[in-house]
Amino acid sequence: MHPTAIEPDAAAQTPVNLHNLGRVRVLQALTDAPALSRAELVRRTGLARATVGSVILELITAGLVRESADGAPTAGQRAGRPPQLVSLEPDAGYAVGLDVGHDHVRAVLTDVVGTSRWDRSEAIAVDDDPERALDTAVRLIASAVQDTAVAPEKILGLGLGIACPVDKATGGLRAEGIMPGWVGTRPADVLAARTGLPTRIINDANAGVLAERRFGAARDCADVVYVRLAAGIGAGMMSDGRMLLGHLGLAGELGHVVVERDGAVCRCGGRGCLETVASPAAITGLLARSWGQPVGSVDLADLLRRGDRGALRAVEDAGEAVGRALSTVVSLLNPELVVIGGDLVEAGEALLEPMRRTLNRGTMGSLHQRLRIVPSLLGDSAGARGAAALVLDGVPERLGK
Repeated sequence: MHPTAIEPDAAAQTPVNLHNLGRVRVLQALTDAPALSRAELVRRTGLARATVGSVILELITAGLVRESADGAPTAGQRAGRPPQLVSLEPDAGYAVGLDVGHDHVRAVLTDVVGTSRWDRSEAIAVDDDPERALDTAVRLIASAVQDTAVAPEKILGLGLGIACPVDKATGGLRAEGIMPGWVGTRPADVLAARTGLPTRIINDANAGVLAERRFGAARDCADVVYVRLAAGIGAGMMSDGRMLLGHLGLAGELGHVVVERDGAVCRCGGRGCLETVASPAAITGLLARSWGQPVGSVDLADLLRRGDRGALRAVEDAGEAVGRALSTVVSLLNPELVVIGGDLVEAGEALLEPMRRTLNRGTMGSLHQRLRIVPSLLGDSAGARGAAALVLDGVPERLGK
């Protein structure tokens, strides 16, 4: 749905507010599409052609957008000068994204169109040591600014994705049993105070679905579920283009859906949760017990490459368990696409094929016949880039005013 023209309402607004609204609408359209002609901007924003022209000139002068020729004429276009396309100026602003997982802290710095300019990850035990994890995050942010020589005032904000349920009203963590050392903490507030950057927080799987929809496998897909299979398991869900968070913001805790009634006790206190079956740690732990020797995540990847039957069977079982959990999600939400991310997706079809097979058995044919299950295009970077996208979503308002 496109906004209606704003000129008829001009009498109800001051000229300054009206012009600000015009700038925001143009910037929003350019955030949603990589490059648009002036005619397309008129159609998408509902602004008059003269208003669009005035706003574009102002934004170009301010260094916020650029205009360049499109080298590909459209069908029916007369020969001659190609149309001019307007796009955001990538260096108009920057965003920092953090991904705080159970076993790592990752930071990215992106430009205003989401291109990563700096990306670094450090392995660290996070669950019981929030102070060390946040120290690491602050140090990585400082390194990003120093290494890229980006002017600090051009950094628009910081997004924090974390492997823990996040209360959407307070920004507090529902960390009991999942990240026990973080109970009662408000990491976004701490990072805002230490970095001076406006900071927003989001669950890591929700960050993943934001990233995949904006930059990855779910572009132009309004109904999508993103599943992160890593040290923790979670799902980010969008329906009709809107994030599904639930009453407290805790929707999507797929890792704590019961898939084996008499299974192992989970760190959340439940028994037989998906995380006890389908996380990399669960799979390597199973192999280690079976073989009587340590097996790490690096060993698992190597075993799968070599076609080891035991490793393949363990991954197949994990895929079936994920398929059972997803059957309920698909039946409730009817998504068009399921994107699988996290460490375990490196197993490829050894994981995805049993997942599809089990999901198909557990859902009506009309739900899965046109459903696609695909691997993430962003890999390990999805969480951090999705956290940065939280900041980029505010670009139109921030730069427009």
